[in-house]
Amino acid sequence: MTTINDPTVVAEVTDLYLKYEEALSNNNLEVMDSLFWDAPEVVRFGITENLYGSDELRNFRQNRPNPKIEREISNLKVITFGKDAATVTLEFRRIINGVERFGRQSQTWYRFTEGWKVVSAHVSFIGRDVF
Repeated sequence: MTTINDPTVVAEVTDLYLKYEEALSNNNLEVMDSLFWDAPEVVRFGITENLYGSDELRNFRQNRPNPKIEREISNLKVITFGKDAATVTLEFRRIINGVERFGRQSQTWYRFTEGWKVVSAHVSFIGRDVF
């Protein structure tokens, strides 16, 4: 039977997610890259982009027009399944060009022999007037 939300595993993934959030806020490309699976199968669906494979993710991050993502996060939820799989979901608030925007994010994490990696990610804004 799979153990759901083993406290040790939840704490481990939570710490890694917070490391990712810090790297995102400071545009630390090395840390962000290290936390994502380096494989053609990794996927990230963003606000305006669909990225397939680690090369596309790296290229996007290196050429992001606004490299520092400042935001407030809330409702951070880490759910683990056994010792090797987890999901992270959260909501966020950002100010973009003086306008308050709300969004959500989800990540699927898997523990490989080299450690935990994000294998799939999604980021979106909430609301009709985003585009």
